Amino acid sequence: MHDTKVGPKDFFFWAGAMASLYAGVFAFISLIFEYINAAFPNPVQGAYYYGDPYFGNISYETASLIVLTPLFMVLMRLIRRDIAEEPARNESWVRRWAIFLTLFLAAGTMVVDLIVLLTTFLQGEAMTIAFLLKILTVLIVAGLAFLHFLADLRGYWTENAGTARILNWGVGVLVILVIVSGFFIIGTPQELRKMKQDDTRVQDLQNLQWQIVNYWQQKEALPTTLDQLRDPISGATIPVDPVTGEAYVYQSTGARSFKLCAEFATEGARTNPSIPKPIDVGVIDENWQHGVGEICFDRTIDPERYPPYPKGR
Repeated sequence: MHDTKVGPKDFFFWAGAMASLYAGVFAFISLIFEYINAAFPNPVQGAYYYGDPYFGNISYETASLIVLTPLFMVLMRLIRRDIAEEPARNESWVRRWAIFLTLFLAAGTMVVDLIVLLTTFLQGEAMTIAFLLKILTVLIVAGLAFLHFLADLRGYWTENAGTARILNWGVGVLVILVIVSGFFIIGTPQELRKMKQDDTRVQDLQNLQWQIVNYWQQKEALPTTLDQLRDPISGATIPVDPVTGEAYVYQSTGARSFKLCAEFATEGARTNPSIPKPIDVGVIDENWQHGVGEICFDRTIDPERYPPYPKGR
């Protein structure tokens, strides 16, 4: 049979459709994995957010789905329109290669998925709910992709254009539901922005705490104001609130005790592990958990742990 001539448009339409499909499926599966990790955290690794405090993976995968899903649908719609206008395009080599490659990858994914499942079982490892859900997710997604393109290879979607449109709408709704589900886990972009701003405030307070303790070690007295911490030689600066630009509240409450205050926008039920801890003032003192509003942290310097620096002769 004479093969239909494939032009640049046909090649790049199919190449773009397959690239967006593979990347979109990978993002979809990864996003489901992230949801599973959030719902069933590993007790050994601790809570889920300890691995990714800002849920960067979920944000990236969500953005990928938002872009790639409509891109794939638009490209496939253009491809099917061209096939409807010229049915001989069904036999083009680029279409056959794209479909057979997708069938091969989907089948290979299912085989590898089952191998991983059996290997885990035969090695006697724990079959956790999270692990089984991930195996099932890959199996379902790869299986549906295989069946879809097998039907496409046999011309089913061309003969049943109405069913194909319903399927496309169904996939779009599913992707939207998966994306919306993420907002219940990571919060809205505005909430994430507030979380990052609050973590910046905690870092600033930790920085100020270190400077105050260092000041006391040098002078055996606490500064009366934060301005006394400025040192143009060492480059020490006084951080301010990242949103309002106002100075943080500092007050000396004793010979070796002080408090630092900041206005927080979110509930801080944890200490962000990505924030470095420049100074250890005890387990209780290092607790930076906070609520919403102005929160103060009381600190007391232990001279045995942080003795004054030796005075030069």
